Amino acid sequence: MSEGLSKEERDAVKQRAKELREQEKAGKSRAAGEKAVLEAIAKLDADDKALAEGFYRSVSEVAPELVPKTYYGMPGFANAEGKIFVFMQPAGKFKTRYSTIGFEDRAALDDGDMWPTAFAVLKWTPEVEKRVTGLVRAALT
Repeated sequence: MSEGLSKEERDAVKQRAKELREQEKAGKSRAAGEKAVLEAIAKLDADDKALAEGFYRSVSEVAPELVPKTYYGMPGFANAEGKIFVFMQPAGKFKTRYSTIGFEDRAALDDGDMWPTAFAVLKWTPEVEKRVTGLVRAALT
């Protein structure tokens, strides 16, 4: 029998409500989004922080048109309409064994009738960076 949301899930929902209030005040300000994302990254443990820093750097370089924005307290990037496009879920957030880089439905990763939208990541390597960079580029088209 399910007991509802876990503590981590409840905390994420509270974080999202706080983000929405802050984003409403800030509008679509790139500076406010960068500040929020960099603050979220700074709070992560060492392994998640290294992943998040690589993710942030790579997406910023390959897709400068996307705006940094937190998503349930996680680093992410939004499109021009302010909708999340890609995000990174740190392993520590929900006590999982790997972090996840996920793409929302705005990302054009379509490949027939079925395709992946989330990718498990254990650590940031040159190979991971190359793959994420390619995925972001493909998702923008």
